[in-house]
Amino acid sequence: MTLNEIAHNILNLYRGGRPSQSETISLDQIKFNIKHYRAMLIRRDYARNGIVTRHLEQDLGCLELKEVNASQCCNLPVSCSVARTINKIPRTVRFNLKEALTYVGDVTGVKTIPLLDNHMIQYLSYDKYTASNYKAYMIEDYLYVYNAKGLKYINVRGVFEDPTDLKNFDCQDGLCYSDENPFPMPADMIQSVTLGMASGELALLSGTFSDTVTDTMQDPQTVSKGSSPQPQQQGQ
Repeated sequence: MTLNEIAHNILNLYRGGRPSQSETISLDQIKFNIKHYRAMLIRRDYARNGIVTRHLEQDLGCLELKEVNASQCCNLPVSCSVARTINKIPRTVRFNLKEALTYVGDVTGVKTIPLLDNHMIQYLSYDKYTASNYKAYMIEDYLYVYNAKGLKYINVRGVFEDPTDLKNFDCQDGLCYSDENPFPMPADMIQSVTLGMASGELALLSGTFSDTVTDTMQDPQTVSKGSSPQPQQQGQ
């Protein structure tokens, strides 16, 4: 399902199947909450089993690199070759203090570049066995590549906090994201998001909404009762 389809489905359930001229919630608000609940459920699932399914992953396409002065990077020798992405990498879902990037590497999708924690940067030049290899790390949402001489483009895939951020990136078939493209969320999670919203802030707007959604779901056991926190409205 696309984000538009998911949001319209929730809105129709909220309306009870009847169109309304005076909505108390907008489609944009519903989309915001869908993304909030998605990120929350992904974090919870990862904390439980440490697995990321391919249905959650998004591709940023070919990212252009530009050479930068190594002195911009903490504790790196000025003589080394460092490049960074021209554009910032969208914020990923938080995975126990690590970046939820599932692939960093060449554009063929085959040769992986190790993604290091920032505190390891100062030791890069001291590893005599791999000091000449590509290595990547994140600083202020930019992705840097160590020993990047001759490297012009890289490919990055990951689980991003806001999938719609990828609308600013170009992929082979056009934009990397559109609200009319399949939303990176499996069917069981769509159901969990809908039920989470039904028992959250939307229930405050309509006392019958929660019951309506629960009755229309095929398997309401996929969401634990009372386990979904209520998201804050955007801008608060």
